[in-house]
Amino acid sequence: MDLPHVWLWTMLLAFVLTWMFFHVSNQRKKKSMLKLAEAATEEIREGDADIIIVGAGVGGSALAYALARDGRRVHVIERDMREPERIMGEVMQPGGRFMLAKLGLQDCLEGIDAQKLTGLAVYKDGKEGVLPFPVENNTFPYEPSARSFHNGRLVQRLRQMASSLPNVHMEEGTVKSLIEEKGVIKGVVYKNTACEETTAFAPLTVVCDGCYSNLRSDEVRCIAEIPADSVPSMANGEMSTFLKESMAPQIPIQLREIFIKGINDGAKMKMVATKSMSSTLSEKKGVIVLGDAFNMRHPLIASGMMVVLSDILILRHLLKPLENLANINQVSEVIRNFNEIRKPMSATVNTLGSAFSQVLVASKDEAKEAMRQGCYDYLCSGGFRTSGLMALLGGMNPRPLTLILHIFGITFTSIGHLLYPFPTPLRVWHSLRLFVSTLKMLSHHIKVEGARQMLYPESTPMYHRRYMASTLSN
Repeated sequence: MDLPHVWLWTMLLAFVLTWMFFHVSNQRKKKSMLKLAEAATEEIREGDADIIIVGAGVGGSALAYALARDGRRVHVIERDMREPERIMGEVMQPGGRFMLAKLGLQDCLEGIDAQKLTGLAVYKDGKEGVLPFPVENNTFPYEPSARSFHNGRLVQRLRQMASSLPNVHMEEGTVKSLIEEKGVIKGVVYKNTACEETTAFAPLTVVCDGCYSNLRSDEVRCIAEIPADSVPSMANGEMSTFLKESMAPQIPIQLREIFIKGINDGAKMKMVATKSMSSTLSEKKGVIVLGDAFNMRHPLIASGMMVVLSDILILRHLLKPLENLANINQVSEVIRNFNEIRKPMSATVNTLGSAFSQVLVASKDEAKEAMRQGCYDYLCSGGFRTSGLMALLGGMNPRPLTLILHIFGITFTSIGHLLYPFPTPLRVWHSLRLFVSTLKMLSHHIKVEGARQMLYPESTPMYHRRYMASTLSN
């Protein structure tokens, strides 16, 4: 056999052997991937729920209702089924009402003596400014008004709606711990009303039991923020004296008399810690954390319920196509997408709450007081400044980058106050301090929320198309 034929047969043999090698390797790889997929899809115990929800507050009850309407079997465990008594969570912004309607729960705001709010009133140094939610020239597809109510009444209505569905099992019990197997959450250990410790299993567990997670009337509701290191005692009457002598003079005169009367008549007072907590995804698989157990911001802007309802709407949409919630890989992908998609609403509200809580506090510092005055003037100036900020506050136009532009607008307005009528060296120094404080506040939130999500929000247009569209729940 001559040399060309030997070379030809050698090349042919090499090609066949190479093909066989890659074919066998691919078959092994496919078998390995199949085993991983089978391992990721855990067996669902017969009779178990599809989802366990820990907590039946606003978030837990609304989520139970939404997922049950999609055909999921939901087991809700709540530590106390009595009507809650709390002063937080008593305002639902226009965006929150819209999200509630998209979940099919808008009727829960009826029959609970909810009061209509068309905007805000701000007071400073005897002056008053009225800030309405924008009605004209806005793309918000719902009535632009908020509602004020007793939180407990709304919670009970939501629980009733969820319990009315046959595939929702709601019971009272205290969850003690999560059941974990091989790094995956399989269910919970809880103590029922008979004080018996029992277990419940489901492919997916959602924790939304609040910030303390182990895991029309003539009534006036008033919230006063007091520094943690100087809280007067309620037991010996110091709190009443403090409110009458220090807080009452700051209250608008038309509300001052009834405020003092309420204190003298022995009005019920409650102390609640203000907390802030950035959102952090759980490292454990098979569990999702929502609500105040997941993400909190300063309560000044009263937007917590709006954020959790937005989160529920997103989560419901992402979970709906999944036939088997026991598929860990698919659920993990849903959680990652959820954390990205929620940013337009959550990052806007978190940043706004932080900014307002810092800016609106009275101070003897000239730079901080100038910022406070600048914020008041900016809010009350009318036009796009007022309408733009109120649309952000009301969840009608959640856009982090737009909020950043408004914050710089407030900052430059404040610097103008400092430099007027002549920019002395001291005034220039205070202006620089004020500008730096704004940069520090914004840089913190850009770091926490993500620079891309805050400055280059690719998810914002998609969020508005999908979750701010006019189509409501069917």
